[in-house]
Amino acid sequence: MKSIYELIDIEDSGIKVVNEMVAGAEHCVEILPPSKDRVEVLESLQVSTRSVLGAIAYETGGILIDNGWIRFFGSGHERLSRNLTDWNRSAHYLLVANDVVGGFFAINGGGLGADVGNIYYWSPDSIHWEGLEIGFTDFFQWSATKRINEFYASLGKDRFQKNYSQIATDQCLSFYPFLWAKEGSIEISSVKVVSVDEMYRLKLELLTSVS
Repeated sequence: MKSIYELIDIEDSGIKVVNEMVAGAEHCVEILPPSKDRVEVLESLQVSTRSVLGAIAYETGGILIDNGWIRFFGSGHERLSRNLTDWNRSAHYLLVANDVVGGFFAINGGGLGADVGNIYYWSPDSIHWEGLEIGFTDFFQWSATKRINEFYASLGKDRFQKNYSQIATDQCLSFYPFLWAKEGSIEISSVKVVSVDEMYRLKLELLTSVS
């Protein structure tokens, strides 16, 4: 177990890379200030601040992509109360972000597939995690580009464009019938706003029921 002094790299911090990516972003990216829990979060993760993940965990309270469409977890903030360790009690994966439409992103710890270290997405239109074939740094860089518009086209980004920025970052959309069900779709399913915590617990229950 490395100490906080071994995990912090002042001279070669990954926050420089984060800031460069944010400066070149193709849409609004907001970096929230870090919380008082940042030391505890970094020690729990055991990741150096030399990495982009470690830098986000220690130097930010979280990062909001495209007015909060995607929310990257950091050390926590009043606008993004969960942090990188709050929901991560499983060795199978590490939750790193969620989105407005009730999807979740995680780093594969070995329980999602053979590609350990890669990003997986738990989409609202799927019961199962799906591999994106990229690592965390590339995923963060990708999120700052307009390529997310194409990725989310089938999940109604254009449809919810006018309203999603009004949804709190601790909330997301819930669809019924579920989008993964044959009766459900973006066009016909009813939509309501729920807490992200409620959505995550619901997805875990659904996954357990079909396993």
